[in-house]
Amino acid sequence: MIRFEQVSKKFPNGTFAVKSVNLEIKKGEFFVLIGPSGSGKTTTLKMINRLIELSEGWVWINGKKISDYDINELRWNIGYVLQQIALFPHMTIAENIAVVPELKNWDKEKIAARVDELLKMVGLDPSIYRNRKPSELSGGQQQRVGVIRALAADPEILLMDEPFSALDPFSREKLQDDMLEIQRKLKKTIVFVTHDMKEAMKLGDRICLMKEGEIVQVSTPNQFLTNPANDFVREFVGSRKFAINLNELITPAPAGQVLLSDTKTISLSTPLSEVLEKLALFEHISVMEGGKTIGIINRQNALKVMSQYLREGGQSYE
Repeated sequence: MIRFEQVSKKFPNGTFAVKSVNLEIKKGEFFVLIGPSGSGKTTTLKMINRLIELSEGWVWINGKKISDYDINELRWNIGYVLQQIALFPHMTIAENIAVVPELKNWDKEKIAARVDELLKMVGLDPSIYRNRKPSELSGGQQQRVGVIRALAADPEILLMDEPFSALDPFSREKLQDDMLEIQRKLKKTIVFVTHDMKEAMKLGDRICLMKEGEIVQVSTPNQFLTNPANDFVREFVGSRKFAINLNELITPAPAGQVLLSDTKTISLSTPLSEVLEKLALFEHISVMEGGKTIGIINRQNALKVMSQYLREGGQSYE
């Protein structure tokens, strides 16, 4: 879908923001770029829609070099969401969402239907919100509108540059949940920049960790926990072994629940590292104790519990 081939960005002063990046992002993937300040993650994102031009190498979308696309065609087919909520203050919410569909000459009925569909998708009643101005919405509501405006013309790709970092924790958590639900329904190719490993672990199908313009590791969230590439990755993820009691990850099994025949089982004494390895392969595993099933460990729930320890003072031990 999106392929970087020996891509570099060198600024006039001779410094490299990105150095010889090779990367492939799959169609329908939620791909997260993360790293410390100055790691090159935002530059990498902005090269996809040519907001920053490459110095060396090539970026391909659907087998075609981005330099071969008409710039308007390229950008109209790539949604873009910024950290700064960039709604037009003098326009209504419906008019904000309709900007790109109007540029693409959609008819008015189609645009109106799309506006209502997208507002409903993020829990904003069209009859209440379509005619309001941005100043009448909370920060979280404005950012929801920013997300669906980027989706309005049904682009294949959605670029998101630290879109939730300025929000309060409650709004941020809600927007993350909204994005997971939107992605479940629409299956867009999403490239998402963040500096927060907890957010990356929650959202990403795969995560690309960068440092000083270079890729350090590209892996699934489970692989970052179970197989970090080096000490920098371990430090950034924030843990070697989690001081988590296995019971914290278990959802009790309802009485009389019948498990699928292929469900993988563990015991309460199973090391956490082995549990993570199994969760990398299976969506859920059952926990046995005394010959009985006492509960289920779900991959998403387990990652959510463990991510709370990341970069938030969670305990670790050698």
